[in-house]
Amino acid sequence: MAMHAVSPFAQEAEQEEMNEINMIPFIDVMLVLLIVFIITVPVIHHSVNVQLPQASNVPEQVQPQTLRLSVRADGSYWLGQELLAQEQLQQRLKQAGAQEEPAQLHIRADRRVPYEHVAWAMAAAQRAGINKIGFITNPDRKDSTQ
Repeated sequence: MAMHAVSPFAQEAEQEEMNEINMIPFIDVMLVLLIVFIITVPVIHHSVNVQLPQASNVPEQVQPQTLRLSVRADGSYWLGQELLAQEQLQQRLKQAGAQEEPAQLHIRADRRVPYEHVAWAMAAAQRAGINKIGFITNPDRKDSTQ
């Protein structure tokens, strides 16, 4: 049996090909580029200073007029703080409905008022061109039958 000496400098070891990619130079280059970018980004600025005008891209929204109609238990109509007859109320609603942006009508009706008075006011508002009608109520008040 013959013994062969195994040496790290043997000729067979030199003929083997390297199967791995050496990533160290690639990582070094990337770190250098990263440092260059970190240093140069704060230095960059525009050479010409210009004072730009201020502008808003939000369209100006015109809030429509809000009419507050109160209908009391006796059937009387109050537009704001003014007592109006049915004919006067109908005229005022026509004026409000003829505007470019028709008014909104908020109705506060007494709970004891007959329904026909509230229905008449809603119909008059619709005929006048007021399509946005809301009701004002007291949600926190407990229903009492006194």
